[in-house]
Amino acid sequence: MGTMAGGAGGALRLPGLHGYAAEFSPYWPGRVACAAAQYYGMAGCGTLAVLEQNEAGIVLLRSFDWNDGLFDVTWSENNEHVLITCSGDGSLQIWDTAKTKGPLQVYKEHTLEAYSVDWSQTRGEQLVVSGSWDQTAKLWDPAVGKSLCTFKGHEGVIYSTIWSPHIPGCFASASGDQTLRIWDVKAPGVKLVIPAHQAEILSCDWCKYDENLLVTGAVDCSLKGWDLRNIRQPVFVLLGHTYAIRRVKFSPFHATLLASCSYDFTVRFWDFSKPNPLLETVEHHTEFTCGLDLSLHNRGQVVDCAWDELVKIYTPSCLAVPV
Repeated sequence: MGTMAGGAGGALRLPGLHGYAAEFSPYWPGRVACAAAQYYGMAGCGTLAVLEQNEAGIVLLRSFDWNDGLFDVTWSENNEHVLITCSGDGSLQIWDTAKTKGPLQVYKEHTLEAYSVDWSQTRGEQLVVSGSWDQTAKLWDPAVGKSLCTFKGHEGVIYSTIWSPHIPGCFASASGDQTLRIWDVKAPGVKLVIPAHQAEILSCDWCKYDENLLVTGAVDCSLKGWDLRNIRQPVFVLLGHTYAIRRVKFSPFHATLLASCSYDFTVRFWDFSKPNPLLETVEHHTEFTCGLDLSLHNRGQVVDCAWDELVKIYTPSCLAVPV
């Protein structure tokens, strides 16, 4: 079963660092950023690691240290060298991988852990959204030194904030208050509140092919699909994980395919259009698996990271052939 060019795998250990997020560069095939923390994020410092996959495997290109754990990372959509991370001290850090020193900017407004950060893919606007355990989401323009807006309404910590890939100025947030919420940066209040689970929701993502479809992943071990035009019940429910689902991502290439990673140490691949939706379970970590992304450049290629100090780039067999 042949994989596509660039589909080769590899693993890299980040000694003493527990991976929280891993994201492929939108510019460079095979380049990945990983946000990590010492001591399982409970204490100690954080590191942003920039990795690249080549014929030899995965190599560490650059690493940047911060004085608190780093919990999420997002690549700039207008500069191939720029990234933003967010950390346990509530701050956001802007980094330039072409420079050796510390962050270009630090934005400190959240009063508790900043757990999520995402750079908008909408052309013509450079907007970043962050989500925090202080129960707020904040809107940022990286060129402006302070937040443009603060979104209040969640009654629990915010774990995930993700821009819509279709609707400019629209983002979703997932929270410990058991709701998925949809926001519009041009309007002050929340647009939509979906009581998606009877458990904390740790992750959400937008379908890349249907502007009305989102998925949530929760502590109840379930993934649920939501059509924003009818939120009374989910359009799909995916069961199989045995502990909390930490992150979920829709495929950039298939409308009905998604991936999830979990505190059960596994990464699972699903096609919600099939009667047996679970396509594959990957069991190559020995700790909580927290970071997950699917490549835009190399079809079928996946990166994940876990608390076992490992970052892995691979093509699961279910994605190695046309689905």
